[in-house]
Amino acid sequence: MWYPVRDPGSGPVRTVACHEDNGLLRDLLRTPGDGAVLVVDGRGSLRTALVGDLIAGAAQDNGWAGLVLHGAVRDSAALAGLRLSIKALGTIPRKSAKDADGTVDLPVAFGGVTFRPGDVLHADDDGIALLPEGTVN
Repeated sequence: MWYPVRDPGSGPVRTVACHEDNGLLRDLLRTPGDGAVLVVDGRGSLRTALVGDLIAGAAQDNGWAGLVLHGAVRDSAALAGLRLSIKALGTIPRKSAKDADGTVDLPVAFGGVTFRPGDVLHADDDGIALLPEGTVN
């Protein structure tokens, strides 16, 4: 079940694939987001959190529209107070590794959907819709 911390709204997709390691995610969210939604394939792991209040705060400050995580978050009370939209599978207090293992801006797939950089993601409390890049929305 998706744990909606906040509604991601909409924006162009950027992607990260990582497993129990948020180093790449942290580094990317420290760069200008230009209204993009970062889709993170964390392989559905609920063993460690990929995003906490510091990383999410950096995303907010750098203009990211939201995060969709196939993984967990931590600091959910603090996340709810941010002007950043987040959807995740759940919460856990355990921090992840910081080795920066993974990939950035390659297609990721989970939940029967393939997310490609440049696609446009729309979401609300009921779910997520994805439009291929170049589709008029």
